[in-house]
Amino acid sequence: MTIETYYEVMRRQGISRRSFLKFCSLTAAALGLGPEFSGRIAHAMETKPRIPVLWLHGLECTCCSESFIRSGHPLAKDVILSMISLDYDDTLMASAGQQAEAILTETMEKYRGNYVLACEGNPPLNEDGMYCIVGGRPFVEQLREVAEHARFIISWGSCASYGCVQAAKPNPTRATPIHKVILDKPIVKVPGCPPIAEVMTGVLTYILLFDRLPELDRQGRPKMFYSQRIHDKCYRRPHFDAGQFVESFDDEGARKGYCLYKVGCKGPTTYNACSTTGWNDGISFPIKSGHGCIGCSEDGFWDKGSWYARLTDVEAFGIEANADKVGLGAAAVVGAGIAAHAVASAVKQTRKHDGDEQ
Repeated sequence: MTIETYYEVMRRQGISRRSFLKFCSLTAAALGLGPEFSGRIAHAMETKPRIPVLWLHGLECTCCSESFIRSGHPLAKDVILSMISLDYDDTLMASAGQQAEAILTETMEKYRGNYVLACEGNPPLNEDGMYCIVGGRPFVEQLREVAEHARFIISWGSCASYGCVQAAKPNPTRATPIHKVILDKPIVKVPGCPPIAEVMTGVLTYILLFDRLPELDRQGRPKMFYSQRIHDKCYRRPHFDAGQFVESFDDEGARKGYCLYKVGCKGPTTYNACSTTGWNDGISFPIKSGHGCIGCSEDGFWDKGSWYARLTDVEAFGIEANADKVGLGAAAVVGAGIAAHAVASAVKQTRKHDGDEQ
């Protein structure tokens, strides 16, 4: 079993050693690693073979794939053609039907215990899985078969990670997240509807470089991308702390870029890298476009009520108060300041007047 290393592929493509090392430095930065890791990344890419990846599709809308192919750092083409060996993906591959299924079987046998299973979407369990058929059989059967000898498993998006809209109440098909079907394998969840492109390529890059899953939080998400709330690094956060909110879309507060919390933004309870990594090569993200976060990377977001209903119990102002209290408090502080200034001015004027009389 011989697979080219990433460095060998780059050299074959005519990329210089200098450009390769520059790429390693940029990769370290993209993963949030210090400059000292660039040497380790270079060594890994020079010595480690590309990772065979089998990318399955269950119940989903393909938005994860659409996001993935738009990655800018690194480019999706570099990930697919150089960093990993994408041996099966029925959406992107040229072959179809029996030929495609034969490739899947061949890859599983050839790289038994050494491939990565990347799953987009989830399996429906009702009616023996008959609501999602792939290759003439229920998807849940294909999932279990491929997962049996996978080294690592990635749940792409909120569909695979939590169930998403397919599992929304009353969930007639019994759409079920991957980790509730595959119970004996390490799984990394990369939620979002869809996940950020650079988060997806970043997870694959980390697995390639270190031959292990990144450090995960208690929900199984990589901490390097899901350790902070969107709210924590949102550029509108100062308005939130100052009690300056958009009360309705297109009001004066909206035009001034005030916080979207009162029109339903779920940023205070959503963990993701949207406010730091951004979308479309870092150009923007929903809040920057004037729409509140809908919390799509959190479990059960589809069943948590209206996306435009504001959260009622956010305790995140440093003084443990909700938005209304902060707004009133800010007004009270301003009012108290004006009153104090008026009193001080009156006292000063009285003293001056008394001095003049003496």
